Amino acid sequence: MYTVLVVVQVILALSIIGLVFLQQGKGAEAGAAFGSGASGTVFGAKGSANFLSRATAASAALFFAVSLSLAYLVSQRHESSSVVDRVSQPAAATQGVPDEESVPPAEPSDEIPE
Repeated sequence: MYTVLVVVQVILALSIIGLVFLQQGKGAEAGAAFGSGASGTVFGAKGSANFLSRATAASAALFFAVSLSLAYLVSQRHESSSVVDRVSQPAAATQGVPDEESVPPAEPSDEIPE
């Protein structure tokens, strides 16, 4: 379920990006290359602007709903995903460290280091 929602969210994100790029901004004529500036288009003179605006709003609403669903699914997981929580502190701290009593004291040397 989680993987399906992540895939849907990525598809929705890409569709929102594409829909925003297709829309004609104020004073910009980038949308005219795709037929939104012509009056004889499939959607009519203003139909493409309304269609693209509504499609963007619907995609954004679905993206928001999928984001909330993913947040809920992640919050309901009981396993810890943190590496710090998985490591047991006392066992890791005492492994490989010799006790002070088991280490013999160093013998003094008569040589003077240069």
